[in-house]
Amino acid sequence: MSSVSSPLRLGTRRSLMATTQSGLVAHRLTELTGRAVELVGVTTFGDVTKANLTQLGGTGVFVSALRDKLIEGAIDFAVHSLKDLPTVQDPRVVIAAIPARDDPRDALVSTAKLVDLPAGAKVGTGSPRRIAQLRMLRPDLDYVPIRGNADTRIGKVTSGELQGVVLAAAGLGRLGREAEISQTFEVEEMLPAPGQGALAVECRADRDDLIAFLSVLDDARTRAAVTAERAVLNALEAGCAAPVGAYSADDGQNLILTAAVVAVDGRRAVRKSTAGSLSAPMDLGRDLAAEMIAEGAGTLIGEQAH
Repeated sequence: MSSVSSPLRLGTRRSLMATTQSGLVAHRLTELTGRAVELVGVTTFGDVTKANLTQLGGTGVFVSALRDKLIEGAIDFAVHSLKDLPTVQDPRVVIAAIPARDDPRDALVSTAKLVDLPAGAKVGTGSPRRIAQLRMLRPDLDYVPIRGNADTRIGKVTSGELQGVVLAAAGLGRLGREAEISQTFEVEEMLPAPGQGALAVECRADRDDLIAFLSVLDDARTRAAVTAERAVLNALEAGCAAPVGAYSADDGQNLILTAAVVAVDGRRAVRKSTAGSLSAPMDLGRDLAAEMIAEGAGTLIGEQAH
C-alpha cells in the first residue's frame, strides 16, 4: 500500500464530534504511512431517531450502518467511539487498531462545580451510569435525560434551561471546548464508561492487508486497558445503557482495574478493584465481574432493566 495508491475511504458518522475524531485518525494514518485518506459520511439510526438511547438498548445504534458500509465494501475502514461498540464482536469485522486513549473522565459543563450547585439544580445527561453516580455525589439535584450533540447540550446550559450537563472530557477536548468545563470528575468520584476516551478503528475481518496496515495506529497499553473494562461489561451482560462504570490503567507492571455497578437511585453500589497481568486483560475483567456478581451486581443491573 504505497502513497501513490488511491485514498483509503474512512466511514464516519456525520456529527461534528465523529468527523473530528475520524479526521484526527485519518491525519495520523497519513502522517505515519503517507497514504491519503478521504472521509465518507454515513448517517446512522442513532443519528436520526428521536428515541431515548437507553430505550433503544444503547450500544450499536451508531454502529450498524457503518458496519453495513464496511461489509458492502463502500468504505475501507470506520472509526467509532469505543464506548459505542457492542462488547460482542461481529465476526465479519475486526478492531484493527485502538489508538492511544484521550482523557477517559467525565466532565461537568456549568458555571460552578457540582458541590456548589444549588439544591434542585437541573443537570442534564443521557447516561444512566452518570445519573446513578451523580446521585451518589449530589442526591438533591434534578437529573434530566438529554440527547443531541455537544453543541446542543452545552447550549442548554448557556440558555439557562439547565444548570449543567455532563459529557466525556475527551470529546470536549477533541472539539476544543475544554474552557467550558467547570469540573472534571476523578475516576474515584465517577467511573467512566468502559472504553471511554478511546477510539476503535474497524475494518473487515477478511482484509489481512488492511488490518496489518492499520495496526500502526494501535496502542498496546490502551488496548489492554479497554479490553479489561469491556470484559467486565460483557461478563455482567450489560449494554452501555446500564449503570456500569469501569476504568483500567497500568503501572508499568500490572493492569489495575476498578469497576462499579450503581443503583439508579445512587443509594447502593457494588464497586471492586483488582490487579493482574497486562497480557491477560480479558481474564482480569471476567474475574472481577464474577466477584461483583457474587456481591449482587446482577441484581442492580436487573432493576435497571425493568
